[in-house]
Amino acid sequence: MNNYIEKIKELRIQKKLSQEQVAKAIGVSRPTYTAIEAGKQKLDLDEAQKFTKLFGIGIDELLSGSIANIEKYKHMILKYLRMNISKDGKITKTKLAKLLYLADFAWFYDHLESMSGMQYRKITYGPVPDTFFRALDELEEDGKINIERKNDDGKDMFLISESESNKNEKIQTLSSEEEALMKKIAHKWKDKKTQEIVNFTHNQLPYLMADDEEIVSYALITQEDPHEVY
Repeated sequence: MNNYIEKIKELRIQKKLSQEQVAKAIGVSRPTYTAIEAGKQKLDLDEAQKFTKLFGIGIDELLSGSIANIEKYKHMILKYLRMNISKDGKITKTKLAKLLYLADFAWFYDHLESMSGMQYRKITYGPVPDTFFRALDELEEDGKINIERKNDDGKDMFLISESESNKNEKIQTLSSEEEALMKKIAHKWKDKKTQEIVNFTHNQLPYLMADDEEIVSYALITQEDPHEVY
């Protein structure tokens, strides 16, 4: 069975849409969509793209069967910003992305599932999910974070911090065990330079084994030595 089959019905029900409404949105008949949802017929690429647009998810999330929890991912961002990782409370965008990656993959190492459900892509300063940039934009638009833009030796640098007005927001999507893991990761990388954490993650198997621009494998993290997970 295709990985996405178990998720498309779940997404439809969450959005309170009928099979007929989804069928119309992706350009197929209701019987055809019913067959897709039952795993008897595959989505073609055009249908899959329309489906992801309808539900606001990435194509990689759909095809992997892992639907990311963007609200939880945002809370992971805010939680890290509250952990005094740097003296001034500001974290570079790249380092923040790395900390989130380590949390998701370290959680997978012990539980065989991601903390946020995000799919991470191999890019130059990755791995990073496509949703990372959207999450930052939305948090900034909502006044929850500040993004300070600087130029350092000709390179653009983005420093992320939580806004003062948001520091009383309660974070309830993370379990105590998840928060404990994030604290351990934060403690290890506190005051370390961004390039140090970049080098660390780039030498891990998930990044090394992935092709450029491709999704990195969570499963490969289980082959790392425990002290090399984060």
